[in-house]
Amino acid sequence: MNQRESSGIAGLDEVLSGGFIAGRSYLISGPPGTGKTTIGWHFLGAAPEPDPVTLFITFGESEVELRDNARRSGFDPDGTVFLDLSPSSELFAKSQTYDIFSASEVEREPTTRLIVDAVERLKPCRVFIDSMTSLRYLTTDDQEFRRTALSFVRFLVSHGAVVLMTSESSPERPDDDLRFLVDGVIEVALGARNRTIRVTKFRGSDFRSGPHTIKLDASGATVYPRLIPERFGASFDPSVLSSGLPAFDALLHGGIERGTVTLVTGPTGVGKSTLGMQFANAAAMQGQRTAVYTFDERRETLVRRCRSVQIPVDTMLATGTLRVLELEALRFGADEFANLVRADIEDNGTRIVMIDSVSGYRLAVAGDDLVERLHGLCRYLENVGVTVLLINELQDVLSFRISETGISYLADNVVYVRYLERSDGQRSELIRGVGVLKKRLSGFENTVREFRITPSGLQIGEPLVGILTPIVGRDSVFDTAS
Repeated sequence: MNQRESSGIAGLDEVLSGGFIAGRSYLISGPPGTGKTTIGWHFLGAAPEPDPVTLFITFGESEVELRDNARRSGFDPDGTVFLDLSPSSELFAKSQTYDIFSASEVEREPTTRLIVDAVERLKPCRVFIDSMTSLRYLTTDDQEFRRTALSFVRFLVSHGAVVLMTSESSPERPDDDLRFLVDGVIEVALGARNRTIRVTKFRGSDFRSGPHTIKLDASGATVYPRLIPERFGASFDPSVLSSGLPAFDALLHGGIERGTVTLVTGPTGVGKSTLGMQFANAAAMQGQRTAVYTFDERRETLVRRCRSVQIPVDTMLATGTLRVLELEALRFGADEFANLVRADIEDNGTRIVMIDSVSGYRLAVAGDDLVERLHGLCRYLENVGVTVLLINELQDVLSFRISETGISYLADNVVYVRYLERSDGQRSELIRGVGVLKKRLSGFENTVREFRITPSGLQIGEPLVGILTPIVGRDSVFDTAS
């Protein structure tokens, strides 16, 4: 009973702790257009070899329509046997009533005999039924439907098949009666920007709580499981990563520790991303790989900017110690992005992750809780020993605060870069200053140092004195949640 069978979708298998349990029945419930039939095609296509026999029982769409739609979606329907019980056009033309099951002995009805004969003859290992909602409309009352459906499913399971069926649930017509008789329930839904999938029942097994993102494209369905940080962990050496700039390392009392989250915060154009890339350069010199995910600017712009300050980005890209991925925030949801990061870490051994910026990531989680999603991602990265750089842009150029979204608690280290006004009594100039506000694992230097971006590289000066810092608006170094 513990034997697992793949759903055909890797992400869904992960949610199901390995896949479906052999010899049981499962329900996919949700409104039209959520991908229920697509999941069914994956399920049929993943039947174990050799020479699996799979059966598609349709009460709604015809076999011709199903085959055509399957091919358009990239599936091969030729290996599946169809039992087409959908109403034909002749029934309407002849004004006949389409009635599969009556209140009399069900097993004697012609349609029931077709099902029995097909199952006993084919002995399918997997059966997909699309959909049980159509069957509901063809019975006389709810009691008859429940009895008929229960007998139907038990008959299929008793012949050794894993059974997957669909139901179009709605507030007006819930499918609670079907949920009681199956071993597992998978709900699919349409969200504001994407589809979601959630397991609400799974007898005999643990499962990953949801909702999780499911995407449909030309290759079928892909499930992106929501990250649960405590499921992941790795032992690692808590070494210190230098920035490669001695004066900046002095601010940090050596650098930033592996497996920590560093928030680099400041207004636009002050050099936050460039400072983050300096850490990537230092990591590359130690043979460590950095992945930069940029939501705010084009990849080529970031690369060109690094070249202009003597950060050897081309060498890093060529040797594989750097990956720069330009992301469209409106295309990538939080689950898809988290799984993208996770795959890069597990497949490529990435040790430093830079997210540029929190504002861009916020667009990716629109309609969801930014702090909750960022918390889950950062805790996962910390648990597996990855060093995280979060680039956070402040709206006000001169006011002094950590963030505007309430995320500073996530950070082990907080580095601020800001504009300052320096005056000698006759002339004022705007300069950049860098400092540290927080460091959990060690002390830090309580000074502000001048930060320069020059054609020959980044320069960190001596501690500044005699600085006039004009404050615009609210003066606070604490988060203000927006």
